[in-house]
Amino acid sequence: MQPNNFHADPELKRLYWHSRRGMLELDLLLVPFARDCLATLTVEQREAYRQLLAEEDQDLYVWLTRREVPADATLEAAVALVLAHGSRFDL
Repeated sequence: MQPNNFHADPELKRLYWHSRRGMLELDLLLVPFARDCLATLTVEQREAYRQLLAEEDQDLYVWLTRREVPADATLEAAVALVLAHGSRFDL
């Protein structure tokens, strides 16, 4: 379920729905991050997250499982944000 504040901002709603990948491992990290953090991200962080979501699921998986690091610094920063949020939980 998406947060109520997303109804007022179509960009947040779009990013939230794009966070739903259909792969459990990705959904466990991306959906809670989107739900809890999107509204508080800076413009730069939001753009980095948008770029991250444009990547293939296979790439997201290896980055978010810390098997590889993205070559692009912007994507690396977005991965770090998601992982920092996910580390608050025992997944």
